[in-house]
Amino acid sequence: MQETGSPLSNSESLSEKREAITDQQVLIVGGGHVGLSFALLLAHHGIASTLLEKNRYPTISPTDDRTRSHYLDSRNTALSRRTVQIYQEIGLWDELQSHACRIDSVQISEQGSFGRAQLNKAEEKVESFGQVIENAWLGRKLLLAAQQSPLVNLIDNASVNAVTQQADGVTLSFSNDEAAESEQQLQASVLVACDGRDSTVRQLLNIGTTTYDYQQTAIVGVVETDTAHEHVAIERFSPAGPLAVLPLTDPEGDGNDDYQQGYRRSVVWVCPTGEETKYLEDDAHFLQTLQQAFGHRAGTFVAAGRRGAYPLSRVLADKQVEGRCVIMGNAAHTLHPVAGQGFNLCMRDAHVLAQMMSSQVLKGEDIGNAQLLKRYEKARQTDQKRVIHFCDAVVHGFTHPNPAIKLARNMALLAFDKLPNIKPLVATYAMGLKS
Repeated sequence: MQETGSPLSNSESLSEKREAITDQQVLIVGGGHVGLSFALLLAHHGIASTLLEKNRYPTISPTDDRTRSHYLDSRNTALSRRTVQIYQEIGLWDELQSHACRIDSVQISEQGSFGRAQLNKAEEKVESFGQVIENAWLGRKLLLAAQQSPLVNLIDNASVNAVTQQADGVTLSFSNDEAAESEQQLQASVLVACDGRDSTVRQLLNIGTTTYDYQQTAIVGVVETDTAHEHVAIERFSPAGPLAVLPLTDPEGDGNDDYQQGYRRSVVWVCPTGEETKYLEDDAHFLQTLQQAFGHRAGTFVAAGRRGAYPLSRVLADKQVEGRCVIMGNAAHTLHPVAGQGFNLCMRDAHVLAQMMSSQVLKGEDIGNAQLLKRYEKARQTDQKRVIHFCDAVVHGFTHPNPAIKLARNMALLAFDKLPNIKPLVATYAMGLKS
């Protein structure tokens, strides 16, 4: 069964040639998944934006090879149901879902312990808990949609040098290889920085950060098992670190086809920093370690693709609004990946800000108004704090070696699995449907 929603009709597609409903412009710095998604959200509301990306975008076209060319060599993201709904709202989900795989069930357990819990879509009366999608495919479709939108102006290979604010706007100075000898300037009503954990814009605005080093590294990749995943996501905690194994589409299949048997799985394995090399370089050791931690819940791990290692830290901007500038995405909050909440939280931020700007335009008012942006910052605090605290509680609660704490967390898992009304509440928050 496919996710349902209210996608735009063909006459309202992202590529429709239309004029902006306002002369006000938005500058977006950072053209990754969050920056591109925010630009498309603004375009959906008729607001034009200029997006600057530090790297050079690849040359792609809608007629390029659409198959999964890197069978075991991709990074993936778990999209919550709310994130899926957001992409449906802007008419993009139909383009994305062929490479996305439903999560129908979630299993949580700890190696060598009695506590375990399970969420099933039938019990929670939902079509799915979310979708797992390949980052490369998501990025490709977002970029194509932005390129086709008349309300999104893309500038890649652009390095931001300065940001200055005036009473009625923001001026951004940048340079690129084509004009390295001279700076160029852009002006807009508001600037939104989506330029990552080490945000240049955040630094230029002298916004500090609160950082916590987990002293952990995430090993991320794709594996193949001899047993079909049946749309089950598994969260497993072991003495070596937490492990998430998520269902993926197979090369030619549709991840929402009930009759498609999928054997690929996305893996996020968290280990103490300093131990990652042995998991990156030795496929046999990596697969053996997964098997020991997992048992045979997923069958036998038979193949592993190329893996990447990512040091984990929590980075929180001291503030997310400075005058007419907004800090968004990983520039605002970089979180531990154990609960798969980071990107989905960013999408909810982007969705709310786009809606608030649209309302401002309809009232004929300034979209860069400082009071409006402060209202956005305040409006997002509850959701952000809840997700941040939840991620940290999972990380610290399931890695603490104290026997009493281990007993407590296993009792908590049993309670979560058996007590009424707890599962629906947690599932609703995890799906991003209540924030």
